[in-house]
Amino acid sequence: MENYSADKAKEELNRLVEEVKQERDEMIVKAHLLKADAKDELAKVDKQWEHFKAKSAQVGREAKDASGDVTAAVKLLGEEIINSIKRIRRSL
Repeated sequence: MENYSADKAKEELNRLVEEVKQERDEMIVKAHLLKADAKDELAKVDKQWEHFKAKSAQVGREAKDASGDVTAAVKLLGEEIINSIKRIRRSL
């Protein structure tokens, strides 16, 4: 009877080891994919950032001539960048 219990315990432990290994491996793959997605998203944000800096500087230089639409568009772009960064942060 003692052997049966030891064999059963060993079998359960082996199953648990395999389950933990599988979960770990899946998490590594998911983390890698999330990291890649975050890098891609950050690259998009960087392009938006460069565009935002240029436009905001232009609006600043031409503030008296800038229309409300241009100012609103620059503000909207800034908000989109902030939201993208928050989304990236949440995914990490």
